[in-house]
Amino acid sequence: MALAQRLELRQGQSLVMTPQLQQAIKLLQLSNLELAEYVETELEKNPLLERDEREPVGSEERAPEQTSAAADEPLEATLAREDFSKAEDLDAEKSDVYAEDSGAGPMPRDAQLSDWTTLRAAAPMDGDDDGFDRTLTQAPNLKDHLLAQLSIAAVSAKQRLIAAALIDAIDEGGYLRATIPDLAAQLGAPDEAVAEVLRIVQGFEPTGVAARDLAECLALQLREQGRLDPAMQSFLAHLDLVARRDMTSLCTICGVDAEDVSDMLAEIRGLNPKPGLAFGAEPVQPVVPDVFVREGADGAWHVELNSETLPRLLVNSRYYAKVSTAARDKDAKTYLADCLTNANWLVKSLDQRARTILKVASEIVRQQDGFLTYGVRHLRPLNLRAIADAIGMHESTVSRVTSNKYVATPRGIFELKYFFTAAISAINGHEAHSAEAVRDRIREMIEKEGAGEILSDDRIVTLLTTDGINIARRTVAKYREAMRIPSSVDRRRMKLEEAGMTAGR
Repeated sequence: MALAQRLELRQGQSLVMTPQLQQAIKLLQLSNLELAEYVETELEKNPLLERDEREPVGSEERAPEQTSAAADEPLEATLAREDFSKAEDLDAEKSDVYAEDSGAGPMPRDAQLSDWTTLRAAAPMDGDDDGFDRTLTQAPNLKDHLLAQLSIAAVSAKQRLIAAALIDAIDEGGYLRATIPDLAAQLGAPDEAVAEVLRIVQGFEPTGVAARDLAECLALQLREQGRLDPAMQSFLAHLDLVARRDMTSLCTICGVDAEDVSDMLAEIRGLNPKPGLAFGAEPVQPVVPDVFVREGADGAWHVELNSETLPRLLVNSRYYAKVSTAARDKDAKTYLADCLTNANWLVKSLDQRARTILKVASEIVRQQDGFLTYGVRHLRPLNLRAIADAIGMHESTVSRVTSNKYVATPRGIFELKYFFTAAISAINGHEAHSAEAVRDRIREMIEKEGAGEILSDDRIVTLLTTDGINIARRTVAKYREAMRIPSSVDRRRMKLEEAGMTAGR
């Protein structure tokens, strides 16, 4: 076979992931908190980006004449009013103000009392040199609380070093997450010395801290109360039987009757299984919805974006024109051109992200209007493909839009992915049921069951089949376990115990 050279021309299509496209895809899946952090980083990096401090159009706090003026004013004129375009006058203006402040000359005529640059620094009050920020405090965390107790404990220098290592290994719940042999090997100390210091640390407040498991944590608290007798020790050694509500076996192991076991169970319930959470707990961050859904006067559902979570940026083209004119070398001009391109693309990507979120959320609301009107029982089966086909987008785009995005409805705040549920087929060819609606029906059945009629999984399957839902027993068991509902045997035992305790009172 002879080898020869030849030229061929082929035509094809390929998708190239440019940096701008990767940035747009990344912005879609960011939550509002992550997006705010990303925008702050871009504002620090790009000198041509600036935050739009103007009130959004339609704000009630905005004066009518200001609103109309801003709406009619072109973007270039708005940017021209920024301080960037007055850089050459800034030094002269400051020199006049500072000259009057130092007594060297008269105050400029256009200087007003609202000009903070004309005010002198206030003198410290009563000789207090500490600023207000130095008086701010925060609640001590668990580690600081334990180290404070260690500083006044009567221990040797070697024991103090071991105790500090033990405190570092305690998690926020108060449990020791390292073994004694590992700590001993890390510190080069005998296991007995580490165990001795551990007993000292376990005597610190809060009671139960530095425990290695739940049983030891409860035992430390009971020992302080003088209730750690042999029967209670046996009770703590078999907490698995407590979880299964096997009171007969507990009575046999502990050597007590059912009434004593009930009393010990009541004492255990009064203890704190995670004593460390009382110190330095981080405040719970509320979920900020990205979309609002409200019912209009005409009965239709109206979808709108939460403007508080949307960053508003401007590209200062006037500043770019001024600085690029002064740039002489090629690197500076290339840097400014890249900054302008990135700034324009970021503003465009943020606008496209907002439009895509609104488009996806509107279609979800349109297809799940039954849930908004009547509740979870009317939640329809829905998948990404149905939304993507309805709005003409790819499934991956819909998946990114619905990740970490929340919608506020009259029925509460939900993640957008909450509305995507699997379909459970119906009997006789009727419309399929949503898995979330079936789970809610199972939960309601179990909540309404009486003490004499505990529904087994087979019985629940029979009742659901009567209602036209084709479901298997293993599916019912999976849904029940996901909702943390005990089995029928455990529920029957709990009902009998509650009835016995009520009769005993």
